[in-house]
Amino acid sequence: MTLRRRRNRLAARILGTAATGALAILAVTTGLPESPAQEASPGLVAGEAPGYAVEDYNYPGADKILAEKNLVLKRGDGHITLADCAAGTGQLELLARDKGDKICFDTVGDEGWLTLEIPAVYSIKGNDYSTTVDMTVGTEEKTFEIDKNTWTPVGESADPEGRDHMLVEIRTAK
Repeated sequence: MTLRRRRNRLAARILGTAATGALAILAVTTGLPESPAQEASPGLVAGEAPGYAVEDYNYPGADKILAEKNLVLKRGDGHITLADCAAGTGQLELLARDKGDKICFDTVGDEGWLTLEIPAVYSIKGNDYSTTVDMTVGTEEKTFEIDKNTWTPVGESADPEGRDHMLVEIRTAK
């Protein structure tokens, strides 16, 4: 390739980059459209590919669940989800002293995890998954293996001192 062609290509790249930057500055400084007619006009497109999605693992709708059910669901991979309790569905079920009814979770996939805060949990019914839960009492953290398809005493019902435990994580695996 000749020196002249290289210079022309370099100049074209520089001009293209400068034009793109100028368009970006123009888009930022002009603000939002002022009339409906302007809204219909085509805008700048960064490219034909869709934007990037970044998974933060925060539990969707956690604020609404906290307000309606007083349950703190923090983060998870989407394989353990809060559900309405239904008999015969293979859900994880748990009992907490401060809750009137059972709290149930659907489990899907080969494995899953969910961090949460549910105080005074004392019994958990497993399903077909191998399930492990982490609970805290004061500054201590305790781990309990949950029996498959039966109720397992956890927290205060498994503690010799009967101390109130908070459920902080559920992990499942097929």
